[in-house]
Amino acid sequence: MGSKNTPGSRTRSSLSIFVVVGLCCFFYILGAWQKSGFGKGDSIALEITKQSDCSILSNLSFETHHNDESEVVDSSKPKAKVFEPCDDQYTDYSPCQDQDRAMKFPREDMVYRERHCPTDDEKLYCLIPAPKGYITPFPWPRSRDYVHYANVPYKDLVVEKAVQNWVQLQGDVFKFPGGGTMFPHGADAYIDELASVIPIADGTVRTALDTGCGVASWGAYLLKRNVLAMSFAPRDNHVAQVQFALERGVPAVIGVLGSIHLPYPSRAFDMAQCSRCLIPWTINDGSHLMEVDRVLRPGGYWILSGPPINWKTYYKTWNRSKEELQKEQNTLEELAESLCWEKKYEKGDLAIWRKKVNSDSCKRKSINFCEPADYDDVWYKKMNTCVTPYPEVTSHNEVAGGELKSFPARLFAVPPRVTKGLVPGVTVESYQEDNRLWKKHVNAYKRINKLIGSGRYRNMMDMNAGLGGFAAALESSKSWVMNVVPSIAEKNTLGVIYERGLIGIYHDWCEAFSTYPRTYDLIHASGLFSLYQNKCKVEDILLEMDRILRPEGAVIFRDDVDVLNKVRKVVKGMRWDTRMLDHEDGPLVPEKILVAVKQYWVGGASNSTSSA
Repeated sequence: MGSKNTPGSRTRSSLSIFVVVGLCCFFYILGAWQKSGFGKGDSIALEITKQSDCSILSNLSFETHHNDESEVVDSSKPKAKVFEPCDDQYTDYSPCQDQDRAMKFPREDMVYRERHCPTDDEKLYCLIPAPKGYITPFPWPRSRDYVHYANVPYKDLVVEKAVQNWVQLQGDVFKFPGGGTMFPHGADAYIDELASVIPIADGTVRTALDTGCGVASWGAYLLKRNVLAMSFAPRDNHVAQVQFALERGVPAVIGVLGSIHLPYPSRAFDMAQCSRCLIPWTINDGSHLMEVDRVLRPGGYWILSGPPINWKTYYKTWNRSKEELQKEQNTLEELAESLCWEKKYEKGDLAIWRKKVNSDSCKRKSINFCEPADYDDVWYKKMNTCVTPYPEVTSHNEVAGGELKSFPARLFAVPPRVTKGLVPGVTVESYQEDNRLWKKHVNAYKRINKLIGSGRYRNMMDMNAGLGGFAAALESSKSWVMNVVPSIAEKNTLGVIYERGLIGIYHDWCEAFSTYPRTYDLIHASGLFSLYQNKCKVEDILLEMDRILRPEGAVIFRDDVDVLNKVRKVVKGMRWDTRMLDHEDGPLVPEKILVAVKQYWVGGASNSTSSA
């Protein structure tokens, strides 16, 4: 590649330095109008642009030594395809949770609310528009309490949940007072009650699961206690509950506990809750509760607030008989005991169980254990009515699967799955080296884009997360990372990620992700397109990235230069601005970095990228 430099041009190393400096300037200016919240044409950004010395950009070609196709013009090669905007009716389109398609599936076990993705013939090969008037979300922590109406223009929950303090409309913003169906006086008071039983304050509890999360106020208020919750709810008649959660800067996905396994590994969560989630825990011989048990860590806690707890007070309100509710609670208690859970608390509307640390002290009758298998191999797998066995222990007090350090110490401590050799090919040494490598990579990213770590990018995603090194190096109260482990990845590492006190999910990138459009500020894709070569089309993955990326959001690709050239060719037709950079170790490394910024544009008759 060095042979492409003509006599008199700068050396490759010098050029790389100018690329980095110029791009930093580019991102600095970009960040100014991003942070101001008004999009293109913002007067603050224009003033900063005047004051900034970015003349280097006008003299620098970013197309030189990485772009094989731009060096020689070949008229026989087709130009990059231009992707047009989709119709405005698709502003909030979630391909695998499309309501019209969902109604074709049975309602039993909530099958119709599960993922049902379009065929290749049904896919939209266009760009999902932002709603007219879209504004950059409020920065955290203000975003916890306020969301721009223009970004999620749905008033239904304001009326439907008015007495429960979910959300209020105040002028052109939604306000979230922190209430919920079972905690109308606020999530803080509810969490205080939980903390009287559960060790939330000392880092013992770090990862949590909220099944049927509403607008995720529980997860939102746990964040200030350094607890990271994975919240999910279906896309149903509540319309935009998960969209509200993500707009608030709270981790959430569209999902349901139905007929297939949850997309999380076994022993993932320190705590799980159902706050009037209306999941029928006792049907199908308790298969739903068995699934919660699978993902709940030994020693973890399960919280239930809602039916049938406190049925003596509410049986008339719920329009159910005393006998029916008493039977349901008795069945629930028996199921919990069969799972080796011990009730620790019941008062008013709230009950808390704790899963025992191992099976040695369990007093249970004959149990239908799941057949020996990989209990983390769950993508699209049907749930069976069976109990996931505890890992074996050698002493009465040993925590099955391994004891974890309190957070934040567990972030860089060697996870039990690694020390026990449960992830083939991952050793203590390779894990530690991976951490060192990602600290180095992230430092390079911060030099390229000064906004990383500033709080500008709140919702981040790592599309091919590996051992979670990217997220660990970025760990901060200012942001969170959705760590995605592809279902086709050679190593199943999501359990390691959770043992570090991070969160994530399994997914196949040949399909759409379980989220609404415009829900991530920054997306990281390292080695993803090499992994998916010959699995599905590059444009399918890139269009999905565009769908879930917010206007003015950023993308960082890291991959082989030939792969990234193919990516960049597609991206040229997607209203993204891109720059290719050398690997931080220099131009001779074939792995390169491609950075991109999605342009600001909204739906409407013109669908233009002109100033808002």
